[in-house]
Amino acid sequence: MWKRCRRRGESMSRKTTGKLATAAVAAARLGAQVDFIGRVGDDDIGAALLSELASFGVNTRYTHRIEQARSSQSAILVDEQGERIIVNYPSPDLSPNAYWFDQIDFSQWDVVLADVRWHEGAKRAFTLARQAGVMTVLNGDMTPQDITELVALSDHAVFSVPGLLRLTEVAASAEALTRAKMITNGQVYVTQGAEGCQWLENGELRHQSGFAVNMVDTTGAGDVFHGALAVALAQGNTVTEAVRFASGVAALKCTRLGGRSGIPDCDQTRSFLSLFV
Repeated sequence: MWKRCRRRGESMSRKTTGKLATAAVAAARLGAQVDFIGRVGDDDIGAALLSELASFGVNTRYTHRIEQARSSQSAILVDEQGERIIVNYPSPDLSPNAYWFDQIDFSQWDVVLADVRWHEGAKRAFTLARQAGVMTVLNGDMTPQDITELVALSDHAVFSVPGLLRLTEVAASAEALTRAKMITNGQVYVTQGAEGCQWLENGELRHQSGFAVNMVDTTGAGDVFHGALAVALAQGNTVTEAVRFASGVAALKCTRLGGRSGIPDCDQTRSFLSLFV
């Protein structure tokens, strides 16, 4: 049995998005010099993405525009409580090949952040980064592919709850993190939305609570968290300090509509965190 339900939307807007693109914008908003390495089609969506990234100060010199290809896109529905549902369309026109990565000097960066949606790109980027002695951070979200080899290449593997469950087939976060830690010599984390973030440190489960804010839109919050965490770790912060900082940045983002419009800068974040001493 099923029941059809129709509701009328109150508003609609068209914006460029993307997990790593949003994380890159967050890092740039926090004062980092950021390069975005990716693939887009030669359509209007690809052009808009590159234009918006440039407007936020993100360099796109290593991004490939593929001729006669469509860019990936998503439909995002946001309810009255700010929670969202995302329906992603991964373009079949974008080649998985990351051949041009071999021409890039990865030693120029302090940290390389990748997600799991472009498996070959993440694998090649992490391999080259580790060869150059550069820190790697993985956004371990849901994907049909087995991400074990990406986790193994990660210095910091930060999972969503569904992503960690997909990898470990264990629902309890403590046991799931322990299993994930067996794959990598790096740190493992799981983000839990408003409930905060858990991670293992020296074999012990640690927790950072979420910050209470007036929730407007959670779109992009996880991606913003990853970008902020990468910046904080690259600056030499401890894991505890980095997680707290990233949690504050992600919380502030949720106070405004849109995946990027609410991303705060460092001063705004520090001012916000000072309220929770």
